[in-house]
Formats: sequence, structure tokens, C-alpha cells
Amino acid sequence: MTMYRNHFGLREMPFGITPDTNFAYACNTHQEALNTLLVAVKNGEGFIKITGEVGTGKTLLCRRFLATIDQSHVSAYIPNPYLEPRTLLLALAEELHLSLPKDVDQHQLLKELTRGLLNFARQGKTVVLCLDEAQAMPVETLEALRLITNLETEKRKLIQVVLFGQPELDQKLEGESVRQLRQRITFQYRLAALGREEVDNYLAHRLRVAGYRGNRLFTRPAARLVHRWSDGVPRLVNILAHKSLLVLWGEGGRQVARRHVRIAVDDTPSAGARRWWWGGLRSSSAGAEAN
Repeated sequence: MTMYRNHFGLREMPFGITPDTNFAYACNTHQEALNTLLVAVKNGEGFIKITGEVGTGKTLLCRRFLATIDQSHVSAYIPNPYLEPRTLLLALAEELHLSLPKDVDQHQLLKELTRGLLNFARQGKTVVLCLDEAQAMPVETLEALRLITNLETEKRKLIQVVLFGQPELDQKLEGESVRQLRQRITFQYRLAALGREEVDNYLAHRLRVAGYRGNRLFTRPAARLVHRWSDGVPRLVNILAHKSLLVLWGEGGRQVARRHVRIAVDDTPSAGARRWWWGGLRSSSAGAEAN
């Protein structure tokens, strides 16, 4: 992709789908979610929940949050919590760099975790555990987490848990067996997609971070089309923007127009599904008006 970057004067690829905090765009929904997290952690709440559809940037938000919390907190991050309770607790102990006896049993594991959390508390630090893809967690593991958050001093919790998950997490938490955990979620936020103007600014932001210094690269009509077929979902925005630039580069052009985006949409199944849905809706509306 060196020729691609050279053509547009870029230091790096601007529209990768791997979460990269260097490219983080402080849109309204992400900034509000980050503020919610920081306030909740400062207040010492036990459970915090952040949900959002696939591709709305939950992992990126998690990384921004972990990079923002101050030194009075010790962070632990588990990207895939589809684990049985014991394995999750072992993963937490590993994240906290706790030394455990070989073949530790359940009683010893809980004892060592408690001791480690208390040691952090004596140092004036609170442990913050972030769990990505939390909708995949077994119910039994969620319950084990709730029991861990029971550990507290007279002043505060020894550990705070932040759940990042898709909307299916809400459905799982509706279960009767996890009602006690559900009641302990005192702060929550639902990530929304980008608005039309935000998509325009998002495209310009990522290009600028990647080193672009030329004139507007995406025309306003092209940016509006990216928003329409992506529904403002950042991951899909990135895919369509990247493919549009590839088409433009192949032509030797200098500005993305609507036709470049249409070609990108035709080559992107998830955007294509949106396109057919939109076309059917418009046809139905036209038919209704004719009748």
C-alpha cells in the first residue's frame, strides 16, 4: 500500500478497522461515554455498563478509558470473557500480577485475590476491571464477578467492573438469575452511531492524523453517501472510506466523489444489505404515495 499512501501524501493508512487510540475521534457519544466512565470510577461504583452495536467503537472507548484513568487506579483488561468463573478469576489474578501457588484451589484463589485487592487498597489504589465483549460471558461467570465486587472496606469497593458489550448484554442481564448484579449497575451508557456532520468531520480527522494535508478529499455529497450506507457506524465508515480511496487511487484521481462511494458500497456486503433495504423502503413509499 506504499503507492496508495504516496499518492495521497499519507504517513499511514487512515481507515484501518483495528482500534487505534491515535485515531480516536471525540464525537459526542464517545465523549459522553468516557465522561460517564470517569465519573463512575471516581464515585467508586461497583458495576458500570457500556453497550453499543457492532462497530460503534466499544473497544476503542475501552482503550481510551484505560489510558485516561489516573495512577490512583490499577487497571485489568480481559478482551474475551467467554470463560468459566474459575478461569476468569485466574485471568484477573494474572492481570494484577498476583503470585499464586501451583494448582491453586478455589478457596486459595479467592483468598489470594482478596489479599491482593486489600494490598492495593492500602496503597490508596482501586482496581478497575474492564471486560470487552461482555455479552459472551456465561451467566455463572457474571455471578462470580458480582461476588468479587462484594469485597469492600468501610469506605469503598475494592474492585470496580466495567462491562463493554453488544445490546445482547442487556438481554442477558434481564435474566432472573442475575437480578442482583443488574441492580448494582448504577452507571450505564449506550453508544450511538455518528451523525451526518460527524461522519464528514470523522473522515477529515482520520485523514489529518494519517498525515493528509491537501484540499478536501471527500466531497460533501460523497461524505453524505458514506453516512447513508454506513448508518454512521464507524467500522463501516472506515471500510467504505478505504475502498473509495482505493478506487480513486486506481483512477489516479484526487477527490472522492459519489460514484467512488457507490462502487465501495457495491463491494461491501454489510453496506449492500443496507442499500437494498433502503431501496425497498423507497419503492414501498413511492407505491403508497401512488395509491
